[in-house]
Amino acid sequence: MVMLKGLSASMNTKISGTGDEIIVLAHGFGADQSLWENIVAPLEEKHQVLVFDWSFSGAFNDEVQSNHSFDALKYDSLHAFSDDLLSLIDEMNIKSCVFVGHSMSAMIGCIASIKRPHLFKKLVLIGASPKYINTEEYEGGFDATQIEQLIETIETNFLIWATAFAPIAVGGKDPLIIEKFETSLKRMRPEIGLAVAKIIFYGDYRDILEKVETKCTIINTTNDPIVPSSVPYFMQKKMINAKSRVELINVDGHFPHLTAHHELLNVLSRVLDS
Repeated sequence: MVMLKGLSASMNTKISGTGDEIIVLAHGFGADQSLWENIVAPLEEKHQVLVFDWSFSGAFNDEVQSNHSFDALKYDSLHAFSDDLLSLIDEMNIKSCVFVGHSMSAMIGCIASIKRPHLFKKLVLIGASPKYINTEEYEGGFDATQIEQLIETIETNFLIWATAFAPIAVGGKDPLIIEKFETSLKRMRPEIGLAVAKIIFYGDYRDILEKVETKCTIINTTNDPIVPSSVPYFMQKKMINAKSRVELINVDGHFPHLTAHHELLNVLSRVLDS
């Protein structure tokens, strides 16, 4: 058993399963590791699976070591989170892994793979987007005014925004699944949620894509309210140094690991077996 300390303890890191391959599952904004629960058990039959909670998550244990707690000055871009990811991998003595990142974690994984490419055998990017604001040559999904309104709403009343955002983001009509994400989202401290939302929605990481040298599988749903269907193909085109492919899952919403986990597992099985 690995004795956790430092960053791995703060991030509630868990590793389970058997096999030589290690799969790192990284959750997105407003989530925590519990949102992977439908994915972990099937994967750990043949692989080791590592899950954790980011410092912005309401599940993060900031009582273990205060220097790992979220600090808006430190976490002013996704690059700071990529440093935490690399530190966690080092702390867990992982020499190579398959990284599965959802939403903002997909881009964090890309950045980390550029810094330390030998640590990442494959990248699986679920609901990934390098930029959310539209430009003349790029469809990010939102106009600048829409993002301004979104940020203003989060700042004005985080809990009301979270209640309205959860069913839109999750998609589908299963109230239990929607409630699961909504509960996780509302566990975030509002000021942290606001700071991370600004990092995500004002960020532009298109320039890093051509620096990714790790083989990528980019997974999107066919009706994602946050990431337009054109984005994964844009990413594939721009990842010129890495072999990449796009996989679409026919479901609504931004969380296929909640709403279509069997289909997602099928894709992951093909990635791991290839």
